[in-house]
Amino acid sequence: MVAKIKRCAWVNNYQYSKLMTDYHDKEWGQPNQYSDSQLFELLTLEVFQAGLSWETSLKRRSAMIKAFYAFNIDRVAEMTEKDILRLKTNTEIINNTLKITATIHNAKIIKQLTSYSFDSFSDYMWSFTDGQVINHHIIDNIDIPSQNELSQLVSKDMKKRGFKFIGPVIVYSYMQAIGIINDHEQNCSFNPDNF
Repeated sequence: MVAKIKRCAWVNNYQYSKLMTDYHDKEWGQPNQYSDSQLFELLTLEVFQAGLSWETSLKRRSAMIKAFYAFNIDRVAEMTEKDILRLKTNTEIINNTLKITATIHNAKIIKQLTSYSFDSFSDYMWSFTDGQVINHHIIDNIDIPSQNELSQLVSKDMKKRGFKFIGPVIVYSYMQAIGIINDHEQNCSFNPDNF
């Protein structure tokens, strides 16, 4: 008999969305996003979804990958005012000027970070937990906070270093996305603890 697949309760809101189901099953909360371009991509998607839904951001993901040179940090850091004007008229992405500008700015900050303080952006992000996954052992979806002391600490440090659009709620969601925080429900088939 084949075991029934169980997913986190929040996915039920998107039960007919392959995009959101695939995101939950293959990415969310999986501590395997270690390349700096992947981390920058997910950070940018978090920035762009601020005030919107995560599904909206994911729907624009392929266009964002194209618009921001596959999230090559060096190339994005070199983007100019001309690029900003071009992206402001790109209807395939979320064409918010402040978020576009923040993305370019954040790429520059990541470059500074990796030039002077850390070997990689990944090393920086994981330094807050000494490389350990924080597992909240979620039983019920309503127990997932929107922020916590860790996200407040990380947000404060990132702001001090110059990152833009980085509040504690965005940072908490980001750390969930990249697997630093594991908020999969305990009985979820895709909880890394169950592998």
